[in-house]
Amino acid sequence: MCGVVGVLHSYLSNDVLVDAAYDVYRSLLTLQHRGQDAAGIVGYDFTTRKFHSHKDLGLVGQVFNEKVLSKLSGDMAIGHTRYATTGSDSKLDLQPLVTGFPVGLGIAHNGNILNYHEVSRFFSQDRGNQLLTNNDIELFQNFWCQSFSQYKDNFLGALIHGATEIVDKLRGAYALVGMVSDEGLFALRDPNGIRPLVLGQKREGNRLSWMVASETVSMNFLGFEYVRDVLPGELIFIDKKGELFSKILTKGHVAKPCMFEWVYFSGAESSIENQSVYGVRLNLGIGLAKQVKPFIESGEISPDIVCPVPDTSRTSAISLAEELGLPYREGLIKNRYTQRSFILKDQEARERAIELKLSPVVSEIQGKNILLVDDSIVRGSTSIKIIKLLKKYGAKEITLAISCPPLKHACFYGVDFPDPNQLVARNKTNDELAEYIGAKRVIYLTEENLKKGIGLEDVCMGCLDGEYPTPTDGSEEFKRRREEHKKSLALECL
Repeated sequence: MCGVVGVLHSYLSNDVLVDAAYDVYRSLLTLQHRGQDAAGIVGYDFTTRKFHSHKDLGLVGQVFNEKVLSKLSGDMAIGHTRYATTGSDSKLDLQPLVTGFPVGLGIAHNGNILNYHEVSRFFSQDRGNQLLTNNDIELFQNFWCQSFSQYKDNFLGALIHGATEIVDKLRGAYALVGMVSDEGLFALRDPNGIRPLVLGQKREGNRLSWMVASETVSMNFLGFEYVRDVLPGELIFIDKKGELFSKILTKGHVAKPCMFEWVYFSGAESSIENQSVYGVRLNLGIGLAKQVKPFIESGEISPDIVCPVPDTSRTSAISLAEELGLPYREGLIKNRYTQRSFILKDQEARERAIELKLSPVVSEIQGKNILLVDDSIVRGSTSIKIIKLLKKYGAKEITLAISCPPLKHACFYGVDFPDPNQLVARNKTNDELAEYIGAKRVIYLTEENLKKGIGLEDVCMGCLDGEYPTPTDGSEEFKRRREEHKKSLALECL
């Protein structure tokens, strides 16, 4: 899971001074929650006809400062925040990636390519192309570079041909932004629309500016007006005059956006597929309350307060408490300067983060029966530590309510659980899980209430039900690639 953004300020109406790279930088700050491993920006100046790039390991605010940004100025830029699930932490693998032949081409994407090994072998063995990184974005570059070589006198035809090849041959999830020197900005979304991508525009004087980003929060922050979501299988191109071209490259595909975007990954202030993330999380809490209520009425549980695990589950906990008529209390306070524990590099780092990021409010939890609300349980280790912490400071009884159904299957589309054996719900009943983590009871949201809460019938729930929107051939190689990534991280820590 990563964050991407692209900005183009129309070149021919430059009566308003703008800087695309600075806009991308500010947008990346709003997408930091989507990736904390690294950040990068590539800018392009239509006047000097030059690319300017900077990327490094670290948070957006650590990678960029005023001096660095001043060297990236131009009319067009793309940016990326990285959450690594494959590849390595080598700077060669950081995005955006730029190539200079046969055209200047910069690309950044969010997602995972499931048949990476198959297609990379095709390029290296059949086409004789040398891949220089472990990043699947090189596959996109190779398809487009071959098209630009083949259709030298037809830029738009080459862009469409390359995108058509990508849609036909790559399996997985991708929400992509890119730019071509002297031409403009483009975007491409996979045929199932698994990862989010939205389009916005802004007028300043006579200048028309465009933005493509992972989430609407970026547009709101910079004063862009949301236009629409990029459609599944759609290629969008915006030239330097600000004129937009669009083409749907696939037919008959049903959009299957990832349910975990609403449950956890996306910012609460964003909208995905026109569904407010905050509103969806409120709905999930209401649905979960209806499932919890019978346990209260039967006397099996008797919570005194509702307490969220901050931050993502807070919204659902509020609506659940309102629905049940129970007091809502912040029994755990998050240290705002720690990273999101789920997207840290390895399990040990996640467990250390829990110790650093949560502090108990003893006066609110001591002597109380707590209905604890969390957004999901993946490996179970976080829940164990939180429940131990609450009991250490006087909580009597803890019931854990989860605003997502149990995760039982691998994700191949950019979320860090490619090995189903790591998923604690896969091999345990709810009662066994409650005993394992130290809770009185665990109550999961049902899949039916998840769909109702999101407001869409068709969403990707492969990690819940094992039904994936794409063929999963190559999944074993994908898992092996992910394990190699984890081992490389472990070696770096020695």
